[in-house]
Amino acid sequence: MEQQNPYRSPESTLVEADTGREAELAGRGVRLGAAIIDGILLMILTLPAMYVGGYFEAAMSAGMRGEQVPFTLIMLWAAIGFVFFVVLQAYPLNQSGQTWGKKLLNIKIVDLNGNKPPLGTLLALRYLPVQAVVNVPMIGPLAGLVNVLFIFRDDRRCVHDLIAGTRVVQAG
Repeated sequence: MEQQNPYRSPESTLVEADTGREAELAGRGVRLGAAIIDGILLMILTLPAMYVGGYFEAAMSAGMRGEQVPFTLIMLWAAIGFVFFVVLQAYPLNQSGQTWGKKLLNIKIVDLNGNKPPLGTLLALRYLPVQAVVNVPMIGPLAGLVNVLFIFRDDRRCVHDLIAGTRVVQAG
């Protein structure tokens, strides 16, 4: 009989859990394409409303006087634009974690566990903070540039992805 050594490490066979295939990150180009599609769709809704609502007239008038468009007017139209975004994109985001552009290009937004994030998380954390900041004169354009340049990190997560705990992957 073999004598037991009380100081020896326990032995066991380790088996890695099968967590399924890790979703492939969406490419930078396809993400850009989806953003362009979404931007065009939003402009189709927003630009006529801005025309009818008098934004262009106010901007031209301020420019003729050598002044800037009032900050309150910029923020008002930013809020209206966000409402249009929600009206346009809430359904596909809630159903599949995709905007219309992402749906067309077969990519989707997932949380860090690979699950579809709740609509409230997507709107309140992924879209609203960045959208609010990019409309602030002077710092907004720089913040928008920094946001999208984060895509060149190894994990391809922009600032809005980091805030919301999301990533964009191939839809399968």
